[in-house]
Amino acid sequence: MHYDLALPSGLMAALVPEIIVVSGAMLLLLWAVWRPESDVHQRNVAIGAAGVTLLAAAAVVYYMVSDASSGPGVIAVDRFRWASDLLFLLATLIAIALSSDFSKREGITTAESHVLILLATSGMMLLAAARDLIILFLGIELMSISVYVLAGLYRRSARASEAALKYFLLGAFSTGFLLYGIALVYGAAGSTNFTDIGRVVSERGFGALPMLQIGLALLVVGFAFKIGAAPFHMWTPDVYEGAPTPYTAYMAAGVKAAAFAAFIRVWLEAFPGTIEFGPPYKVLWWLAVATMVIGNVVALAQKNVKRLLAYSSIAHAGYILVGVLVATPLGASAFLFYLVAYTLATMGAFAVVIALEEVGERNQNVQDYAGLWRVRPWLAIAMAVFMLALLGFPIAGGMGFFAKWYILQAALDRSQFYLSVYLVLTSVVSAGYYLSVVMVMFMRPRAEGAPLPSRVPRATGIVIAATAVVLLVFGIFPSPVLRFARDNTITIAPPSAAASPRAGALVPAANSH
Repeated sequence: MHYDLALPSGLMAALVPEIIVVSGAMLLLLWAVWRPESDVHQRNVAIGAAGVTLLAAAAVVYYMVSDASSGPGVIAVDRFRWASDLLFLLATLIAIALSSDFSKREGITTAESHVLILLATSGMMLLAAARDLIILFLGIELMSISVYVLAGLYRRSARASEAALKYFLLGAFSTGFLLYGIALVYGAAGSTNFTDIGRVVSERGFGALPMLQIGLALLVVGFAFKIGAAPFHMWTPDVYEGAPTPYTAYMAAGVKAAAFAAFIRVWLEAFPGTIEFGPPYKVLWWLAVATMVIGNVVALAQKNVKRLLAYSSIAHAGYILVGVLVATPLGASAFLFYLVAYTLATMGAFAVVIALEEVGERNQNVQDYAGLWRVRPWLAIAMAVFMLALLGFPIAGGMGFFAKWYILQAALDRSQFYLSVYLVLTSVVSAGYYLSVVMVMFMRPRAEGAPLPSRVPRATGIVIAATAVVLLVFGIFPSPVLRFARDNTITIAPPSAAASPRAGALVPAANSH
């Protein structure tokens, strides 16, 4: 099935999954405000949002099975887009289930939260599809504005209000960098289309276009904010801790995955070859190393589970950046595999946090999990699976082990030896805080008089059980997910003229670190 994106009908047909999500969100918004607020109405809207998500997923699967393709245009019609969309929709479905139970416990009756999740998801899907910097900007803004509101939706919480304000101010600041970068890239290349920018880079050479270099640097800063890479990560722990936990999970998994999906497409399509040579490579190399080191080292001092998982997400951003740096088919498939494993483990871990919280989002300290094995053994086992998956521990860690293994293999295949050493050493450091949570649950006695954890709500329990089982099963039999990642990876553009010293770039730096 081939779409001509030069025709409005072809463009609309290629955007059907996004149209389903946005149209469903608009209809649900009308329904949400039409009736008085109540818990029953909130849960009914959640069911409707889940239905819209499943319908969009069915459309994505149809496009994937029919092997849809297109000519040049402002959006991509390829298998990487569909695989990314499925990942976003999975995170959306989990977030809706968790937020429904969370809202009931906290007495939040505003049904619009589920609409905001759908609108944020539509922005993520645009990001995965974008082959034009303007579409990229629209996707980021649609996603970001919706998430800003979600972060402060729990109006009775001062921490949520603080998180929303910080997220909005720093998000707007980073968007300014991104927008200035887009403007400079357009000024240098004469186009915002990735294909046209890549052609200019190939013909004229990256080193011969100072304005393009500055624009690319600003784009990197903007993306670094969005993915939470050091040193642009300082908003992450405060926002993740203060935001309502279901939306923290959604930000840590879905929003980060969407930013990375857009990031790797920009690098490999708009700036082919430049990532391997000269300043762009060196900057990303140090960003990856700093993110891995800072995320893991600072996480060791965290006592709050949500802040611990926030710094964990920063560290994983560094690991994923290694997959971007490799810029090979193996690295691209490892990148997608890692996103799948990371999303499942992160959403599952936050689901356990929600299950153990009390009204007012209490019980977030690591010590509150002491002796969990004695009172809620299945929750302790599930949390151990998620912690070991994020650590990358064999067998019990399931997919997490193979995710790091494939990233490491891709880096070694590209002779990124020093980067591989940093990846391994920081992973060893991460054992200090992941295993501390496991130790507290299984080896520390429960405090005298400590109340029993509340009964786990049905939807939250299903999420915990399903994610843990999937991580374990595909950790033992990873071939289906690996095949999925290989078959749906982004296409690697051949090295361009910008990659050669003759075209004005620096000497290859692949082995310089």
